[in-house]
This record gives sequence, structure tokens and C-alpha cells, in this order.
Amino acid sequence: MKSAFLAAALLLAAASPVFAQPSAGPQPVALPPAVPAPRDVAYPGVIRLEVDLTDTARRIWRVKETIPVAQSGPLTLLYPQWLPGKHAPRGAIDKLAGLVIKGDGKTIPWVRDTVDVYAFHLDVPAGVREITAEFQFLTPTAPNQGRVMVTPEMLNLQWEAVALYPAGHFSRRVMVEPRIRLPGGWGYGVALDTAAREGDVVRFKPVDFETLVDSPIFAGRHFRQIDLDPGARIPVRLNVVGDTAGELVVADKVVETHRNLVRQADKLFGSRPFDRYEFLLAISDRLGGIGLEHHRSSENQVEPGYFTDFDKAVTDRNLLAHEYTHAWDGKYRRPAELWTPNYNVPMRGQLLWVYEGQDQYWGYVLGGRSGMFSKEESLEALAATAATYETRIGRRWRHMEDTGQDPVMSARRPQPWVSWQRSEEYYSEGQLIWLDADTLIRERSGGKRSLDDFARAFFGGKDGDWTVRPYTFEDVVAALNAVEPYDWATFLKVRIRDVAVKPPLDGITRGGWKLVYDETPTSYFKAAETAGKNTNLTYSLGVVLGREGEVTSVLWDSPAFDAGLTVSTRILAVDGIAYDADRLKAAITAAKDGRPISLLVRNGDHFQTIPITYRGGLRYPRLERLPGKPDLLSEIYRPR
Repeated sequence: MKSAFLAAALLLAAASPVFAQPSAGPQPVALPPAVPAPRDVAYPGVIRLEVDLTDTARRIWRVKETIPVAQSGPLTLLYPQWLPGKHAPRGAIDKLAGLVIKGDGKTIPWVRDTVDVYAFHLDVPAGVREITAEFQFLTPTAPNQGRVMVTPEMLNLQWEAVALYPAGHFSRRVMVEPRIRLPGGWGYGVALDTAAREGDVVRFKPVDFETLVDSPIFAGRHFRQIDLDPGARIPVRLNVVGDTAGELVVADKVVETHRNLVRQADKLFGSRPFDRYEFLLAISDRLGGIGLEHHRSSENQVEPGYFTDFDKAVTDRNLLAHEYTHAWDGKYRRPAELWTPNYNVPMRGQLLWVYEGQDQYWGYVLGGRSGMFSKEESLEALAATAATYETRIGRRWRHMEDTGQDPVMSARRPQPWVSWQRSEEYYSEGQLIWLDADTLIRERSGGKRSLDDFARAFFGGKDGDWTVRPYTFEDVVAALNAVEPYDWATFLKVRIRDVAVKPPLDGITRGGWKLVYDETPTSYFKAAETAGKNTNLTYSLGVVLGREGEVTSVLWDSPAFDAGLTVSTRILAVDGIAYDADRLKAAITAAKDGRPISLLVRNGDHFQTIPITYRGGLRYPRLERLPGKPDLLSEIYRPR
């Protein structure tokens, strides 16, 4: 009775005038008016966009944009913020400089929005029918400023970096006529139609702004184009730039492997929902790394030797398969909350486990079916992924779907405890979930159906039709049920939304294999170490080390963690002798008899000798066949 009386009294007090009065402290200042929301109406006229790309020494791009205006008065120009494929507000507004806007030759003042810094407000004077916006895009001159986009031999132009566009319109309703000036004699690849090339000036046919942003350019001094489906009605081409001309030399059998990738994708999806596809490939250790999908092209960077030493380029051979698959999964079919009417409306990543997770699955499957990976390499890569998630201790507190917010939260910045924090795990944990689904369909249907059937039904469309078709969680569930009736809603929700210690490895065991560890790394694991320039002891000491003994990763609750090692620690000596990777491995093996491993470490200005008691020896993941179970994994990777 007393608690009921007190609740009633508080309710009355809250309703009384004295409680409605503002407090004595400061009150907030009103926010500025919202930027005009996009509407599905055409912007009048065609914007002319000119970009001078010739200053490769200082890596400065110079932009002139001529924008028609139908009337005088307020106008808001936007710089793209939320970028497809990056799933986050990554627009490089900090690198736009020198902005001057004019009308009839006179400067028009502009004001940056005080809340939305990607918006520029101005008043168009009476009688002005077009305005010009001139500025520079200052591409990074060093990796610590961002991804390097220009070298003396090549460049990677992303149109959203060099364009302002009017607020109040869907991006597909804004027309643009783009042109570029290239350094002398350079070739280029792009999924745009060239209207004319006069010397080093290239003019493209007008396109809508959405298509323009979806059509980046790779250009270079050393350029080659390879037709991956000669004579096809819908062409697929590989456009290559290299640090040297020698990087463009490619053996016929390697070309055939890339053509097999196109053939196997056709067999999987049953259509080409685009009018053309241009792989853009940089073979370079000077251009910044990238793997970014677009509907009719993709941006890809691999290390030198990709063509000339293809057998050793193991960790680079998955990239093209992954990005090509996105033409279907992520572009043609796109999560409804990741499609936005323009590039300044926020995206939401709840379904990235389909967009990226199933794409990760098909990328490796197509890699195996096409010959980009051997069967053994496919299984070894899968073992490496499975081991990652068997030890991903952050699954104790954070469910996988929540990692879809990581592109916004962390922007892929390095993390001190990634095994505990988790990071964009919709990719590879998603891959394991879709393997689970595939093997379950195969098992339940007696091998008559598989996730291939889902891919063709859900992602397949009509040849040449590249109108985006958004989807929801319910659409995914319905499509799975059409292939194999089952409680797919619960199946998916448990795996993406439940906090669970158990890793999602059922697809491997149902597929006839199991994850095991032994003292010898697989060829794939060694290739990954070589590519990463590290020594990966995650599954023994729980640490990854750079070449000089610097700690780059520590597994939460591992022996290294318990000993106090952190990222930024450097191991100087092992058992009193200067650090060497092989010496540390030998010490791990010797420690199986119970003797602690003694490490001299440095962390900043502090030196310390620490003992690590660990008896498990070296441990590297691999897959081992389960006797008596059907080998579904080999069937999944078998060429069609």
C-alpha cells in the first residue's frame, strides 16, 4: 500500500506546474534546418564534371564542376558521405580543398552546414542559370594519411571523391557528363561508355550520378585489357595496371583460370544482371590495397607477382572471385537498409551476414570450382577460418549480427583485443553459417538440392537487367524454404543473434570433415604468414608476431595474454638469446616437458623478463576426414 501511494504522489508531482519549469542551467541552441531530403524527381539539366588527373608528382586532382540551376535562391550541394561497399560514412571530406563557387563569373559565398559537414549552402543570385564549383581533391601522399590512390605509374579514381551533387534528389535522378585528363599515354579501364578521346582527354557519355559513383577508374602507364569471355553479348573484361610492364605478362593457363571463374559464376547464378563487367586490377605494392565491389566493375589490388608467380599468390587468388560475386550478392540483390536514395542518407548493416557473409562463402566456392584454388587449398583456407572462430572468445558476449555496426563504429581501425572485441565477423563467421545451411540442405534433400539452388533463385535475374532488387530477412527465409522446407527463421536467428560460445562449425562436420590441429602448418597457412610478413602462433602461445618480434595480435585468455603481452610489446630474446621466429618455435616445442619459456620483452621504455608456462606445443589448423560420412565439402568445391 505504501509503494502504491508513493507512485501516485510522484505521478502527481510530475504533472504539477513547478516540475514543468526549466532548470537553472544552460539550454540547448536550436539545430540548423535539416538538409533537404532526397526526392524521386529529376534534377533539371546535366552537370558537367571535369577532373584533371595529370599531377602525379604531387598527387593532386583538380576538379571543375558546372551545375545548371533552374532558379535563384537557396541551393545545397552535398559531398558523398555514406559509400556503398564501405557500409559507413567514409566520404573523404577532409581531402576536399580550395572550393570556390561562381555564377556569371562572380564568386558566390558558401557556408558549410554546422551539423552535416558534408553539406554546403549557398544562394544562387537572380539571373544565374549555371554555377561552377572548382576545388582540389588532395589524395594521400603517404599511407598514414589514408589509402594511396596515385603513384607515378597508376591511379584509382573514385568519382564520389571529386563530385558535389544537389540535395533534394535521388542520386539516380541527377545526370552528369564526366570527362578526365590523364597523364600522357596512359590507358584506363572503367564501366562507362567513352564518347570520345582526344589525346589524353577522355569524355564519357552522360550517366546518372548513381551509375557514375558505381563506375571507378583504374588508369596507368602500364595497362592491359584481357577479354574473359570473347564474343559474349554481355562482356566481362580484366583491366590490369602494373608497377612495371613485366607484371602484365600472363600465361595462357592463368588467363584460362580467370575465364573459368566467369564460367562457374554463370553456372551458379544462371544470369548476368549487368550490361558489362570490368574487373579493375592493380598489380602493385605502391598503390594502396583495395577490394571494393560495384555492380558492373570492381576495384582490386594484389601484390607484384600475381600473374608471373601465380602459384605462390595464394592469399590474393580469392579477391576477384569475392568481388565478382558481389555483382549478384550485394549489388543486384541488396539488403533494403543498405540501399539509400542518395549518398548522404545513413545505411544500416543488419543483413551484412548475407551481403558479405554469403558472398564470402561463394567467393571461396567459386575459387575452388574455377581452379583459382585447388581442392586442398580450399580445405586449408576453410580450416584457417574455422580455427579463427573456434578461438573467437568474444562470442561469449557479442552476437554476430551486432558486428554489422563495426564499419560505422571502428572504420577498420586496428583493435587491441580483436578476439574479444570482434570485428566485422559477418564476413567469415557468415561464411561458416552459409556452409552450415548448404550442408543441411544437401543432407535433408538426399543430395538433390543445395545452396546453389538458393543462389540461382535469389540472386539470379535477367541478363542485362541491373535494376537493384532490395531484400529483407523475411525474403531470405522465404527463398530458403522454397528450396528446402525447414525452420530457417530460427536457424538463422540462433546463429546471428544469439550469444553463444559454441563456434558455427556444424557445416564442416556435416560435410564429412573435422577441425584438428598438429605441429606442421598447411601450405595455405604458411602462404598467409608470408603474405602477412608475420609468425602466427595464435593456436599455441596465442600471439602473432612481426618480423622483428613485435606483437601484432594477442588472443584473449591465451598463455600470451596471461603473461601480460599486448599489441606494441616487442620480444627481444627467447631463453636469453636474441629473438628469432624459429628459435621461439623451438622453445615452444621444448616446453612440452614443462619448462617455462623465458621471454625478454620491451614495452615502450620498460623491459621485463617474463616466463610463459605452456605445454601444448606448436598447433596449426587443418581439416581431417570423418570416416563413414559423405564428403560434402569436396562436392561443394567440385567444378560444375
